[in-house]
Amino acid sequence: MRHRMTLAVVGAVFTLAAAASAETAKPAADKHARGKYLVERAGMCQDCHTPRTAKGAFDEGNWLLGGAIGFKPTAPMPWMPVAPPIAGLPTLSHEQAVHFLMTGERPGKPHVTPPMPEYRFNKPDAEAIAAYLRSLTK
Repeated sequence: MRHRMTLAVVGAVFTLAAAASAETAKPAADKHARGKYLVERAGMCQDCHTPRTAKGAFDEGNWLLGGAIGFKPTAPMPWMPVAPPIAGLPTLSHEQAVHFLMTGERPGKPHVTPPMPEYRFNKPDAEAIAAYLRSLTK
């Protein structure tokens, strides 16, 4: 009887450890999914940051690796004709990217240049976006 109890306790410990491990992995997966959703569906970052093929489709082999902006302002104003690469966050640390997404400020340049909007994401969303973009390395 004692042997069965010991096995039951050991089995319960392994079951709890596996469940805790799955729960630990779940927030990371949820964070990645949230970041992907915010980048690709809410922010539509690919519209400017992914080049297009000759037929106008996104060049998926260069996803979020920068591209020419396909439109111009109708009045004179500061304007970025090319969107920089954001896959892998090549020019920003995680902390700088989170700050930028929360405030619109980036190192050495206090404000974004149109057509880039000054996003005001909350910290969990900014962190999810930065984590997702960082994961897109080649």
